Amino acid sequence: MLRGAILLFVLAFALNLLLVSPTAAQKTETVTYKSGNDTVRGYLVFPNGVGKHPAVIVIHEWWGLNDWVKDQAQKFAAQGYLALAVDLYRGQVATTPDEAHVLMRGLPDDRALRDLQAAFAYLASRPDVDAAKIGSIGWCMGGGWSIKLAEDQPKLAAFVVNYGSLPTDKAIIAKINAPMLGNFGAEDKGIPPESVQAFEEAMKAAGKSTDIKIFGGAGHAFENPNNKDGYRPEATADAEKRVASFFRKNLRSALP
Repeated sequence: MLRGAILLFVLAFALNLLLVSPTAAQKTETVTYKSGNDTVRGYLVFPNGVGKHPAVIVIHEWWGLNDWVKDQAQKFAAQGYLALAVDLYRGQVATTPDEAHVLMRGLPDDRALRDLQAAFAYLASRPDVDAAKIGSIGWCMGGGWSIKLAEDQPKLAAFVVNYGSLPTDKAIIAKINAPMLGNFGAEDKGIPPESVQAFEEAMKAAGKSTDIKIFGGAGHAFENPNNKDGYRPEATADAEKRVASFFRKNLRSALP
């Protein structure tokens, strides 16, 4: 009887894990879509439920579409979004900073923007997506591309920049329609707080919706645990909470 009771306990425990885990029952799929004359791939994660969903374009760091980025897409799907992690490197993934530097420097700007626009068009064309509720988010290099997409795609509903490069040209800022949320590190040497503050002032002067936080004691890539010396778990938790609230407000407010 004791063995039977233990077996039942283990089965119940395993079932409970399946029920509470946000990724246990998630459906994922590698999808293809056209970008100009090219066919590109993306990692798509489906939320639970039927009908039209808001969607999020997930843009990778300079490393490429690796497991960490796929995990982020799964988190957004667990929150109710159809999440598409794009692959700007077309199948290449870096494992060292030198490799990442080469891939990032070799990425043609026009091709990357075309691929992001293609991702937006692909999501907007899906019957399970509310085309008026598509947002974007990126980290590091991907953060910079998130704001470039906002500059070029007037129908983007919201976008997030996590320690990505920011424009300074007022004419470029004037093109941004979507509300923006940004998370930056006070110790980031590549994107110093002064440049973030200057951007924020320019956005507000242009009447743009902007919510920016600069995290004390955090540097570049502070949200990625693979950045062992620079990872800041408390700041990461706060940043993720801010993103969840921001997307809920701007991508889900008009949904039933």
